Amino acid sequence: MTAPEEAVLTTPMSRRRALGLGGAGAAAVLVGTGAWDAAGAFAAPKAGGLFTLGVASGDPSPDGVVLWTRLVADPFAVDGKGGMPATPVRVEYELALDDRFRRVVRRGSVVATPDLGHSVHPEIHGLAPGHEYFYRFRAGGEISPAGRTRTMPPAWSDPRELNFAFASCQAWQDGYFTAFDHIAAEDVAFVVHLGDYIYESGVGTNRRGVVTDPRFHTEAMDLARYRLQYSLYKMETPLQNAHAAHPFITTFDDHEVEDNWAGDISKVDTEPDQDPAVFRRRRAAAFQAMYENLPLRRAQMPDGPDIHIYRRLNYGRLADLTMVDTRQYRDDQPCGDGNGTNCTERFDENRTILGAQQRNWLFDGFSRSRAQWQILGNQAPIGQTDRDPGPALDVWYDPWDGYVADRNRLLAAVQDRGVRNMVVITGDRHQNYAWNLKRDYADPTSPTVASEFVGTSVTSGGDGADTTDEAQEFLAANPHMKFINTQRGYVRVNVNRERWRSDFRVLPYVQKRGAPVATRASFVVEDRVPGVQNA
Repeated sequence: MTAPEEAVLTTPMSRRRALGLGGAGAAAVLVGTGAWDAAGAFAAPKAGGLFTLGVASGDPSPDGVVLWTRLVADPFAVDGKGGMPATPVRVEYELALDDRFRRVVRRGSVVATPDLGHSVHPEIHGLAPGHEYFYRFRAGGEISPAGRTRTMPPAWSDPRELNFAFASCQAWQDGYFTAFDHIAAEDVAFVVHLGDYIYESGVGTNRRGVVTDPRFHTEAMDLARYRLQYSLYKMETPLQNAHAAHPFITTFDDHEVEDNWAGDISKVDTEPDQDPAVFRRRRAAAFQAMYENLPLRRAQMPDGPDIHIYRRLNYGRLADLTMVDTRQYRDDQPCGDGNGTNCTERFDENRTILGAQQRNWLFDGFSRSRAQWQILGNQAPIGQTDRDPGPALDVWYDPWDGYVADRNRLLAAVQDRGVRNMVVITGDRHQNYAWNLKRDYADPTSPTVASEFVGTSVTSGGDGADTTDEAQEFLAANPHMKFINTQRGYVRVNVNRERWRSDFRVLPYVQKRGAPVATRASFVVEDRVPGVQNA
């Protein structure tokens, strides 16, 4: 669905105070109390409807899940307010065991406030573990589309298998979100989104070959513009279909805020002011818009420019899924970002991509876990990516190659703390990789201690190709790399007690609608045998 072409940008976009909650208003948002007596009196507009951005669920647990929707009467309103009044609106929800809602097991209501873009995130508890549920919302005399979700198995259980999918990098301007229609059709327990859910850049030039309104041509810098960008993306029917079909477990990478940002440091580009305080205000706006538009729990509600996104979810004793944050706590990229061959700064023992607190939490989780499989949800590749098949070592500095000491600490902890099986799932690169993680890439005899599957983009980069000259150079330069492909798509995973299997699901094109999907290659990791193998 393309943006409307008739609307005209008539008012400047202003910076807004992040969150701005206080007193009874904050309590109503957080716990869905009846603090707003008048809430619910708002009537839906006669055209367009309130649920045009769809519904979603996320972060399932054995006894519950978070539900999401956002009320908008005009998703492309320039002021970012969605055509909604500056008043709260009561939103009812219900969960049922069937898609006709004849066996309703839970009803309740929450309050959508203008402070959070009229989004709601009710957290449901007391559900049966390992069960499928259907949910929907009601507001302003309207009923939303129905969604389907699923709880995790009991924490003490030993599930026979886990099926899930992971995806990342969906630049609207680079193609259609067809991959999400295929994800919606997969039989999976959940979907992991590893970042770049939106791109902050404008879409005036795009590979779809469509004309867009000027309001979408600028880079997102304030809350109104970030909200507009999320509306553009979330109006895509395939994305709505995938959210309605499965619970999502999400994190962010860089483009939810700005390309290659690091901590409080903005990328040096065309911005007139590199003051960290200015960037923190931008980050606060970006995080607020992200929270408003994704099925995140209260624990992930941002506090101004800060958000606690790293967390751990358990799939019984079969698997632990640990989502890490490689943006907020990192040092600035070494040697001015980019790539090269002579950057000694990247080996500095004090440099970190995780931050000490998150790193300690991660390693302690390794020691305490009883799960057979440790799954690390990670944004940018951990494995070394040499771009030069010759004697030189040419790497990018934004991923873990720019933070060698932290990578070595992580991979040493995997081995030294006796992690039975570590598999990393990663986005960012717009390419499919299956490769081995070495304890120390500087030592040719260093053992393989874990496996990493890097998933390609949903659209970013356009149609792609099965292989390229660059891809062949990567294979020649990186002996730990067993597979590379540069088409678009996602990865489907099956994990059982004997092995892990990754299916690289690819589309032949994304610059026009309706592409089919096929499995390009499959790789496995055997129990207690680190490293990838052909299926």
